This record gives sequence, structure tokens and C-alpha cells, in this order.
Amino acid sequence: MITLHGGGAGFGLPEISPFVTKTEVQLKMAGLAYRKQPSKPMASPKGQIPFIDDGAETIADSSFIRAHIESQHGIDFDEGLDLAQRAQAWAIERMIEHHIYFALVGARWLNDENFAKGPAQFFSDLPDTQRDSVRAAVRDQVEHNYVVSGLGRHSPEEALELAGRSLMALSLLLADKPYLMGERPCSTDATAFAILAGIMTPYFDSPLRQRLMQFGNLVAYVDRMMARFYPEHAWERQAEAA
Repeated sequence: MITLHGGGAGFGLPEISPFVTKTEVQLKMAGLAYRKQPSKPMASPKGQIPFIDDGAETIADSSFIRAHIESQHGIDFDEGLDLAQRAQAWAIERMIEHHIYFALVGARWLNDENFAKGPAQFFSDLPDTQRDSVRAAVRDQVEHNYVVSGLGRHSPEEALELAGRSLMALSLLLADKPYLMGERPCSTDATAFAILAGIMTPYFDSPLRQRLMQFGNLVAYVDRMMARFYPEHAWERQAEAA
């Protein structure tokens, strides 16, 4: 059985890490049996979660986990899509992971109130003598990554404007379809759901969340995905969609 190493439930979500959520949803899509184990990023071969153990193999990074599942378990997450549609799905996923995700990072890690009740808690188990310094060092590294992503080079208002344009693009691409590429979820839906739900949870308030809630079809999409893949989770969000 596959072991999925993740962060665990929290922040009003079934899993605190969007990329673990992405992999977990893909495992559910594939219908593969798995067990979930809480793990720290430093336990991963690449210093990040998720990673999986599948027999004698350990695979890190959600994109390479997807490739492993497809090649080793005979799964095609994009079954039914032609080559152009597969290319479009990949391009959408890149926009989400390399733009919208970093907007989430900014809202969760760089907002002092959200950081205090969210990511700061990741370090609670450290000894008192180490906790503050490690927490500050990791936050500094996250802020550096946010700057390198490009969003962190702009004012908060400018960063929100750019993130809002990506959310609008995603909303227009989804339109009135149940899933991004049509009538059935594909690999990119796992990514989109994971990151949009991470923004949408009312545990963290932010201008980014408020902007997302203006797109009624994205809000309904997250609700639909949550009901399909995490029916046991008590998903609560404020009904703010326009």
C-alpha cells in the first residue's frame, strides 16, 4: 500500500499543505489504496512534502508523484483529453502553481495575524531555546522565495491585482463547466482545488480571499470538489460569492 506523507488536517482544511492535497486527490482519483502519515518536510528526499513510499521506492514532489502513479499503476489522469487539451491543462496547472500559489503564500506567511495563528504553529514542538530563531529563519526563507517568485517585488495592492487577474483567467477558463477541462476531473483539477481551497478557508482572512470569493463559479467549484473527494470533511466557508 502507498504511504502518503503529509501535514495533516488543520486551518479548516482536510490537509494543511496544498501540494499534499493535490497528491491525495490524485490518489483518490486513481482509486489507489493508501495510508496517510504525518511527516516533517526534512524527512523528504527533497526537503518538502508531499512524498510517498510505494513499495521500495520513495518519490518526492507532487509532479513526480503524479508521473510515478501514471507510469507504475497504469493511470491516465487526463484520459479523454486530446494533445491540445493536455497542453492547456498543463499550462493552467503551471499558472496555478507558480502564480496563484505564491499569492496564497503571501497571504498566509507574510500577514502577521495569519502567520501567528497558522504557520507559526508549525514550530510549537521545538524546544523553547530554538523555537523563535527557527521560526524567524524559516519565515525569512519563505519571504525570500515569495520575492523570487516575482509577486513579492510589488506592493501588496499590485500583487493582489496580478493574483486577481490569474483568478479571473481561471474563472473564465472554468466558465460553466463542472471541471476545468469538461465533465470529469483531470489532474489539473487536483491542483486547482487544493490551492483555491487553501485560499478560501475562512480560517485565514485576506484581501486575496475576498477577491476569490467574488468569483461564484470558483467558489462552487471548490465546494463541488470538496464534496466529491472529502465528503467526510465538515467544510465551512462564508457564502460571500457574488
